[in-house]
Amino acid sequence: MSPKKRILVVDDEPDHCALVRRILEKAGYEVDVAYDGRECLQKVCDQPPDAILLDVIMPETDGYTVCKTLKADQRFGHIPIIILTAEPAPQLATRFSHHQRVHTDADDYLPKPASAEQITRSVRNLLDRQPPA
Repeated sequence: MSPKKRILVVDDEPDHCALVRRILEKAGYEVDVAYDGRECLQKVCDQPPDAILLDVIMPETDGYTVCKTLKADQRFGHIPIIILTAEPAPQLATRFSHHQRVHTDADDYLPKPASAEQITRSVRNLLDRQPPA
């Protein structure tokens, strides 16, 4: 039996972290949380997750900076990052979409509030794209 995939949920709203944690744990994932960008970067360095759900608007270090930092680092650039934010979709361009206004190296985008199905489908799809370790 393979170990559970570990997902890092990053959001400065504890209630939103708790909700997303419940959704992902119910789907069979192990979940860790971080409440700002700095904490996220530290947790990724300490124990890289299999995927990250990342809010954009946070204190300390915003999600765009976190995403750019991780994708530029050879050790962590392969980790799928899903932007999960209240920022409007037309503002973001991800690796698999092509909006023109704001570019991010994130792998996917989900608007808040996202349904449990949308969250689990995005995570599953991105993890399925990953080559086996």
